[in-house]
Amino acid sequence: MTLPPPPVPVRSPNPFARALRAPFELRTWKETAHLLLNLPVGTATFTVIVTGFGLGFGMLITLVGIPILFAMLYVSRAMGWFERGRAKLLLDQEVAPPYRPDPEKDRWWRQPLSRATDPASWVEIVYHLLLLPIGVFTFTVAFTVWVLGLSLLFLPVYAWALPGQVHVFDSWVKVSIDATPKLNVVGGHGGWVIDTPFEYAVLVLIGAVVVLLAPWVIRGLATANRYLVRGLIGKDLSERVQTLTESRAAVVDLAAEDRRQIERDLHDGVQQRLVSLAMDLGRAKEKLDTDPEQAKELVGEAHEEAKRAITEVRDLARGIHPAVLTDRGLDAALSALAARATVPVDVRVEVAERPPASVEAAAYYVVSEALTNVTKHARATRATVTVRRSGDRLTIQVQDDGVGGASVIDGSGLAGLRDRVGALDGELHLLSPQGGPTVLMVEIPCAS
Repeated sequence: MTLPPPPVPVRSPNPFARALRAPFELRTWKETAHLLLNLPVGTATFTVIVTGFGLGFGMLITLVGIPILFAMLYVSRAMGWFERGRAKLLLDQEVAPPYRPDPEKDRWWRQPLSRATDPASWVEIVYHLLLLPIGVFTFTVAFTVWVLGLSLLFLPVYAWALPGQVHVFDSWVKVSIDATPKLNVVGGHGGWVIDTPFEYAVLVLIGAVVVLLAPWVIRGLATANRYLVRGLIGKDLSERVQTLTESRAAVVDLAAEDRRQIERDLHDGVQQRLVSLAMDLGRAKEKLDTDPEQAKELVGEAHEEAKRAITEVRDLARGIHPAVLTDRGLDAALSALAARATVPVDVRVEVAERPPASVEAAAYYVVSEALTNVTKHARATRATVTVRRSGDRLTIQVQDDGVGGASVIDGSGLAGLRDRVGALDGELHLLSPQGGPTVLMVEIPCAS
C-alpha cells in the first residue's frame, strides 16, 4: 500500500519582506492617487451640488426651479457613475449601481418622479457633499506621509542645495554652506547643527521608517474609502453573490414544490379519471354480451370521462409551459391566457425580438399567477397586462382596479414570483395601497 506524500507546508509571507515590497507595489500608488484625487473631485462635486440645488430651491417660487432640481438628479447620477468607475480603476472595488429600475416611459414624468423618490438618489447626493471634507483629510494625510518620509530618506542628496530654511518636525532647518554642508536645526530654545554622518543617518533612518509605514496608512484610508463607496453609492458584488446564492436555493425549493404539485394534480385529477375510465370500460366489457344497452351507456360514460381527462392533461400542460408560447410567442400565449380570465383583460405586447425561452416562460408564469390573484383576491372589474422589451430588459406590468392591500410575504404566491424572477437576475416591484389599484411590475434581463 503506497501512502500519499505528506502535504507541503504553506509558508506565510515574511512580514519584513512584505513591508519592504509595499512601497513599490502598484496597489499602493493606485490607492495614493485615489486619496489625493478625493480633494479636487470632492471640490467639484460639492460645488456642483450646492450650486445646482441652491439655484433650484431658490427659483422654486417661479417654478423654473423644478426642472433644475430634476436635472440635478441626472447630474448626480452621472457623477455617481464617475465615482464608481474611479473606485473600480484605483481601488479595485467594483460596485453595482444601487438605483431601482426606471419605469416605462409611457408618461414623460414617470422616470424623473421615480428617480426623485428613489432613496439611493438622495444618499448619493450626501456622498457628493461629504467627499469634500473627506478629500481634505485624505489628501492631507497621504501627501504628508509621503513627502515627510521621502524628504527625510533622501535628505543627504539635496541638503547642500537647500536655499534657506525649510520646516521639518515643527522646527526650522537652516543650511549653512562653507567648507562642508551643515544642517542647523533651530528649535524654540536653541539650535542643533547637523554636520556628522551619524546625524544624517538618524534622519535617513526615520525617513525610511516613515516610507515603510506610509503604505499601511494609505491602505487603511483606502479601505475606509471602499466602505464609503459601497455603502453610499453602490452595492458590493459580494452581496450580489450572496443574493444569487439565496435565489438559487429558493429556485431549487420552488422546483421541488412544483414537482410535488404536479404529482398531486396527476394523482388527484387525471389519475382518478383514468381509473374511473378503466372501471367503466371493464364493466362495459362484462355487460357487452348480456346487456348491450347497459354496455353502450357505460361506453358513453367512459368516452365523456376520457374527454375530461384530456382536458385536465391539457390544462396541466398549459400551466407548465403551453405549446402556443413555444410556437407563437408571448403575444399569442398571453392573449389566450386573458381570454380564459374571469375579468376583462387588456393585453399589450410590444416585443420586436423574442427573448430567450426561459424569460418567456417566466413572463408567462408571472402573468398567469397575477391574473389568478386578480380573480381570487382583488375583486376587480378590469385588468391590464403590458409587456415591453427595451434593449436587454423585458418589463411586465399587470394592473387591476381591485381593492388593493396585496403584499409580498414570505411563503405567499407573490414571494414565489419574486424568487422565480430573481433566479433570472430580475426584480419584482409591487404597488398595492388599500383601496387599490394594484400594480405589479417585473423586470427581467433578456440579453441574447
